[in-house]
Amino acid sequence: MRTHGVRFSIVRHAAWAPGLETPQQWQDWAQAALPAASIAVSGEPGVRGMPPLLRRRAGQLGKMALEVAYACLGEQRDIPLVFCSRHGEVSRAVELLSALAQGEPLSPTGFGMAVHNANAGLFSIARADTAQQVAMAAGAASVEAAVIEACALLADGAPQVLLVVADCPLPAPFDAFEDCHEQPHAFAWLLQAGDVPGAVFGLSWRARGSADAPRPSNAMPASLAALRFMLGGDATFEHAANRQAWRWSRHA
Repeated sequence: MRTHGVRFSIVRHAAWAPGLETPQQWQDWAQAALPAASIAVSGEPGVRGMPPLLRRRAGQLGKMALEVAYACLGEQRDIPLVFCSRHGEVSRAVELLSALAQGEPLSPTGFGMAVHNANAGLFSIARADTAQQVAMAAGAASVEAAVIEACALLADGAPQVLLVVADCPLPAPFDAFEDCHEQPHAFAWLLQAGDVPGAVFGLSWRARGSADAPRPSNAMPASLAALRFMLGGDATFEHAANRQAWRWSRHA
């Protein structure tokens, strides 16, 4: 790690959203500058790599995260995982709280799968993989925080780190608090220290010293904007969040 930022290579990647499943579809999405509303709301991946007994515990968010994790990591083992979701399984939490308010019994499975690291845990159990896992949420800068965490693991000696990002729209009654056009999506990056030609990226930041300006309600989620930058050809991408100015860069 460097005091002014981090530098890393993305040696493999995968993404999934309703209606956007293949690498070519994602490239078309990134290059066509489609509006934020271009991703469908409903739909779930098959997650065929996971045993059915475990797979059916996951909801839409979990299945999207698991799908890209399997696709990106393949048969590799002992790779640390950083799971990132701004909102996590908030829909399950709302269901549990609603049942509690109405005096109904809580679902043990629903309770267990509502915690922020539940889907990372499923991935570990299904693969019998005991590699280190971290689950993160840092508001609108969740992806940036997760990249910094992944780079810290690389600096600590991990040869590679799998970063998995997944999010869904907020459920009622929290949908009124959305500050962008939330859409279901997930992507995974296999990060590596050192420069791999054509796959080198940087992330730097500086304090802004002022509150973040309100975002337009139709703005793209920050995680999707970072994914579009990675898939596209722009040299830089800037994002203001959590009183920080974040600058993504692409290196030759």
